[in-house]
Amino acid sequence: MGTKWTAKGEYMEACSCDFLCPCITKNSTTPATHDFCKVALAFDTTDGRFGDVSLAGVRWVFFAQSKAIMAEGDWIGGLVVDPSASDEQVAAIAAICGPDAGDGPGKFAPLITDFRGVERAPIEFVKNGHEVRVKIDGMLDQAVVGVESLTAEGECVAVDNTFHPVNKRLNLASAVRNVIKAFGISWEDNSGRTNGHFAPFDWAGEVA
Repeated sequence: MGTKWTAKGEYMEACSCDFLCPCITKNSTTPATHDFCKVALAFDTTDGRFGDVSLAGVRWVFFAQSKAIMAEGDWIGGLVVDPSASDEQVAAIAAICGPDAGDGPGKFAPLITDFRGVERAPIEFVKNGHEVRVKIDGMLDQAVVGVESLTAEGECVAVDNTFHPVNKRLNLASAVRNVIKAFGISWEDNSGRTNGHFAPFDWAGEVA
């Protein structure tokens, strides 16, 4: 019998594509802005369990680099987990990102051919309304600002029913700061033109 797990919290990402990312609107089957997509997805887990292991309070970031068409696979990938997490919590996050997780970012796993491991580093994750920022010294410095809706007060413009393992509904955002330098993946563009998203996440699965 497998290990049942749940995880919920807040997520943010920014990538190398210009706003609005073509990967989202065409189900990852159309070319990215460049000949690649370089992206970091950050997670602030507020609740959840992996078997008997609590996941509450665990912060972690998934880094990836793909070809222009993400669905073609051959990705580079790597994980960074905040050092406040126990060894058991780190192992749980790695399992949730694996191909047998059943939900969440594990759906990326079949696309990764070059997984470069799991590292530990302090992760700052701050969400203030429709502004979210994440920082790992020397590895990641990203901040996104949501696109305010003119028809739904207090909400952002969002895209729904997406082909995305975090949440099918994502808030649209611009990355006002976008620096990645981890696992051999390097990107910097602070022009405010690149794409971002944020959303809550709520997953459940079972790992064999």
